[in-house]
Amino acid sequence: MKTFSRFLALAVLIAMVTAAAVQPASAKGKVEIFSWWAGDEAPALDALIAVFKKANPDIELVNATVAGGSGVAARAVLKTRMLGGNPPDSFQVHAGQELVGTYVVSNRMESLNDLYKSEGWNEKFPKGLLDLLTYKGNIYSVPVNIHRANVLWYVPAKLKEWGVEVPATWDDFFKTCDALKAKNVTPLALGPSWTQVHLFENVLLATLGADDYMSLWAGKLKWTDDKVKAAWTAYGKVLDCTNSDAAALGDWVPAAQMVIDGKAAFEIMGDWWAGWATAVKKLEPGKDFGWAPAPGTKGMYDMLSDSFGLPKGAANRDNAIAWLKVLGSVEGQDAFNPLKGSIPARMDADVKNAKLYNAYLQSAAVDWSKDQIVASLAHGAAAPESFSSTFPNILDAYSATRDADLASAATQALAEEAGIGK
Repeated sequence: MKTFSRFLALAVLIAMVTAAAVQPASAKGKVEIFSWWAGDEAPALDALIAVFKKANPDIELVNATVAGGSGVAARAVLKTRMLGGNPPDSFQVHAGQELVGTYVVSNRMESLNDLYKSEGWNEKFPKGLLDLLTYKGNIYSVPVNIHRANVLWYVPAKLKEWGVEVPATWDDFFKTCDALKAKNVTPLALGPSWTQVHLFENVLLATLGADDYMSLWAGKLKWTDDKVKAAWTAYGKVLDCTNSDAAALGDWVPAAQMVIDGKAAFEIMGDWWAGWATAVKKLEPGKDFGWAPAPGTKGMYDMLSDSFGLPKGAANRDNAIAWLKVLGSVEGQDAFNPLKGSIPARMDADVKNAKLYNAYLQSAAVDWSKDQIVASLAHGAAAPESFSSTFPNILDAYSATRDADLASAATQALAEEAGIGK
């Protein structure tokens, strides 16, 4: 609790500094914001809320947060509310198919074209990101950040102690795996189901390369292709280098703690890992922890973006728009992202400011500007919810059988059922 109090104070301090340019509004009433930013991610949300309250002192913000990594639990609650005609005023959703394939195509979201025009956002966000937010010419959410999913995390001092180096390819990793096992060190820390999907997409990306990886989500490459089967086989070898209690871990943080404690050498996770390591564990990037592209993915940026939309029938629509304006502002993004471990979605945010953005985030911003961008499967950008909600079952079956042919056939059938490529 003391740790949260300290970082809540930091969040509020950053928000107070960055909120100066957001002009106070005269709106009143309340607004309900639905997200999964709880626990170790709460300080970043608190900073964003502080900016909103500074700009809208007479609006009561109701923070409806449902805990759980990657929003697994939150999405289930949200679906119940949306289908039941009781939507929150605005809710967190991953940019891409997680929103479009679930709520936009079913006509449950308002277009934000007018808001983008009035705020000048069409020129402030990268075109590729806007494309993910757009369906049939209409934009449906406001992105607050950019996360990277293909990152390998480690502690430099521990690698030196064990006499191993950061693996550039999966073949390098398998050699390192053997060396670490000989020292009774878990080579790769892994958590429960969604983190396993996250790991699989990194193996898939490395095996296929960026173009073929994206071709899967366009339906141009079949899951039954031999190249995809090779990814399944490689994933099986990677699983043999992970902790046996992965399914029992509560989330990604216990796996990250294994790396910090020297019980495991690496974890592949999104760069919220850096936000947790700096804001919660008080570790210094580049010294206390290091990072590299996941094996075989150098030059590729596996992206996801947290965004908020405006559901039709929102009880406090105008106040929800006030919230969206803060999300899309430089002030809001520069308050939120340093604590979240992500870079701003806006191209004109102050990401070069070393007082706000640490060494990891500045390196991520450089890679974002030059790497080939691909969409994350585990985090809603690449595939519709009808695919992503069922795919973990196939992954679990593969973990038990190690049958690449069966897994490929099952996934192709799921892709066709979900309408991928149509």
